[in-house]
Amino acid sequence: QVHLVQSGGGLAQAGGSLRLSCAPSGGSFTSPGMYWHRQVGEMQREFVAAIIWTYNYTDYADSVKGRFTVSVDKDENVAHLDMNSLKLEDTAVYYCEHGNYWSQGVQVTVSS
Repeated sequence: QVHLVQSGGGLAQAGGSLRLSCAPSGGSFTSPGMYWHRQVGEMQREFVAAIIWTYNYTDYADSVKGRFTVSVDKDENVAHLDMNSLKLEDTAVYYCEHGNYWSQGVQVTVSS
């Protein structure tokens, strides 16, 4: 079983930036993809971004396109989600998903 260790998040002002990181606890990725999602309260969890590094493929939800960037450091076995120009509506719990395993989630709060 893979455990994903997530870090980053916290509080930022609107227009600011935060970085989330996600790494497998065993030290190595088990497949060449990382997906990011977010959830507000009891609302449905929504897709945020994805990267499949073997194909140099990235994808973003329309709501974050141009502001968020996914990347991966294959040498360090860690993936990142860089969030810029944050908006109030980016406030949510953010999760990473890798190989059908999910992280514990981290809170991102954007204040005015």
